[in-house]
Amino acid sequence: MTDVRPYDSETDVDALYGLKIAFERGLGASTGGEGKAAAYEGKLTDEYRERWLAWVDRCVDDDERCVTVAVEEGGEGPGDRDGDTDGPTLVGYVFVLPERLAMIWDAAVINEIYVDPEHRGTGVADELMDAAVALAGDQDLPIDRVVLDVDPANERAKAFYDRHAFESWGEMVARPLDG
Repeated sequence: MTDVRPYDSETDVDALYGLKIAFERGLGASTGGEGKAAAYEGKLTDEYRERWLAWVDRCVDDDERCVTVAVEEGGEGPGDRDGDTDGPTLVGYVFVLPERLAMIWDAAVINEIYVDPEHRGTGVADELMDAAVALAGDQDLPIDRVVLDVDPANERAKAFYDRHAFESWGEMVARPLDG
């Protein structure tokens, strides 16, 4: 059985970062070719880990629901703690930016949502999305919307967002800073 609850920085830190690594590697490998995969893999350093977890803590300090985790008793996967399959295992998470950052896109922002591949199609992602939308509904937003960035090549994710009534809202573009 899966439980959805706020992230606990005392007990979930290593498991959450295990899921974050899987999220980043999945983005790199499945949505942009070798160059994107290498860029995403290359950033996963110890320094990046510390910076990302510190940022998570700052966001959670604003609202503990900013990072919500899906926990399965006795599971295993990237969110497994030290290979121990007897205790709780994180199998997914959703990261919603705190209200103070809503001006970034004039809306609530889902920064990341990830579910371990073995738990996809089980309703875990739906529970995490419900938690994200509930948090967004409690935020004082410039425009009453929740937004996220999705790679157009990620058909599975697009179908999931369509099912949750997301619609196109512009298109993000990017360029390297060195050129």
